[in-house]
Amino acid sequence: MSIVAGLEHESYKYVFGVYQRFGVPFDEKKEISLVCGRNDRAAVQLLLYSEEEMLVSVNGEACFHERGPIDIVRVEVEVPGLANGRIQANLIGLVEDDDRQWKSDMILQQPYVHVERRKVQPVWIEAELGADVEPGAYYPRIRVFRHRMFEDETLVRTLTFELKVMDVALSDPRDHRFYLDLWQHNANIARKYDVELWSEPHFAILENYVSSLADLGQKAITVVVSEIPWSGQASCYDRVDPANLFEYSIVNVTHHGNDEWTYDFRSLNRYVGLCMKYGIDSEIEVFGLLNIWVLEDAGYGGVIRDHDDAIRIRYYDERSQTYKYIREKRHLERYVAALEKNFIERGWADKVRIAADEPADIERFRNRLKSLQAMAPSFQYKVAINHAAFIAEEGLLDHVPNLDCVAQEYDRIAALMPEKRGKTLYYVACENPYPNTFIGSHLLESRLIPWLAWFWNLDGFLRWNYTVWPNDPLHRISYHYPLFPAGDTNFVYPGRDGKPMLTLRYKMLRKGIRDFGIMERYVGLGGDREKLAERMRKVFLWTDEKELHRNARRKREELFSLDHQEYEAIIEEILSELEKP
Repeated sequence: MSIVAGLEHESYKYVFGVYQRFGVPFDEKKEISLVCGRNDRAAVQLLLYSEEEMLVSVNGEACFHERGPIDIVRVEVEVPGLANGRIQANLIGLVEDDDRQWKSDMILQQPYVHVERRKVQPVWIEAELGADVEPGAYYPRIRVFRHRMFEDETLVRTLTFELKVMDVALSDPRDHRFYLDLWQHNANIARKYDVELWSEPHFAILENYVSSLADLGQKAITVVVSEIPWSGQASCYDRVDPANLFEYSIVNVTHHGNDEWTYDFRSLNRYVGLCMKYGIDSEIEVFGLLNIWVLEDAGYGGVIRDHDDAIRIRYYDERSQTYKYIREKRHLERYVAALEKNFIERGWADKVRIAADEPADIERFRNRLKSLQAMAPSFQYKVAINHAAFIAEEGLLDHVPNLDCVAQEYDRIAALMPEKRGKTLYYVACENPYPNTFIGSHLLESRLIPWLAWFWNLDGFLRWNYTVWPNDPLHRISYHYPLFPAGDTNFVYPGRDGKPMLTLRYKMLRKGIRDFGIMERYVGLGGDREKLAERMRKVFLWTDEKELHRNARRKREELFSLDHQEYEAIIEEILSELEKP
């Protein structure tokens, strides 16, 4: 059997579709040259194809196919001469997109996979380079072997690529100025692993997810302090395939009678401490106290009669031995005051941001904000917005406009930013066609998201979707289409070993954050920011920010370069200048 192998850039996304001619769908002779720094990563994809079915393995374990004899193809990687670093290979899994085509996304942890005939199997090849690696050129070696049953292995092909290591030591992602805020949905993690919420098994799993966020450079800690503040993301309106997307409070409340209440903040404090252990310590983002999502016709309304926000505080009533909800504002005030006191006593008050997600009625929002400010004077506020008018509102410290908002009102946002103390990030969500991080998005879009933040002089990026999985994400990630394009809900998958299964989108976002750090360092050492911004016009193809608004109806390729080498050339040029004595 003939095995065909070739290399592709890390931003390549294989699509196995509804109409695909027979034959090898890639260039097996493609040459790749990469440039990176010390304390850096570099990756390519190996593509394998056969006219017959095969098992593809990425380690030395013995493996057989349960249906009988087929070819076993094994991948082995090494970097000759590399003393301070390592290289590894992982299988790439495909997921079904909304268009019913299967696309590369998961980076699998399993050692081998069955591949049907005439289907490409991509393999993620990533070199990790230590801070003390010797600069120079390396030539990673990828060897592909085959055998059947009890035959001796034979070498099919040896592939290599050039890896040039510049004499520039990069900082760790957690040390970058880029402000990454990926919301954590920890109740969903507990559901997918069938563990009790906030139990020891749950926290053991959470540590793996917190670690993966730290590897990206995450800055914010997400805590939910009331019940279902997003009302299940309106899953109740999905009449065909609803999913459990409810997020539950991390605080337990007990009413002992005679107006005596206790508030158990142990899980909250433990989770904050866990995140801080991994260097995620810039912000404690608190959801559930401001701008609760309401679906009155579906029953998801407010329960506190004398407060104009649908805050839902569940408590255990000792006398009746039943669970109830706080229904009087005075009891809400006591809860909020106790929460504030807890943060103050632990020295975290300056990190707390009470978050509001997409308020619409500005006058109603003002009244809610004033009410909460009276309950807890030390709290500071952060808001994800669709309209720049909120940036001028008093009492708000941090602002996160949607990409459409930035595109439509960029001049106003740029004018307001110097006058404010807090941070300004931007976000994309389900309604933004590109750039975005959907299964159907080009992988370079994940990389260029931090580039946009740098270009616009924003502090960073926010996304709601780290682990908002539908019911069976390993088998079907498409959910709520067309409202939520596939992949809108997640950056990682729930691995069976209790660890997150990373994705190509995760990897490319990390690459973009690394690029942001390189740009920041260049300017910080005296590089010309305007000159660099002009270079970036090779990948940013619009002439006016308004072209990025979805209503402008521009095509993806009219807005951004989809040529991997264009991005690499800019970074290589910066690294070359940083390397100069």
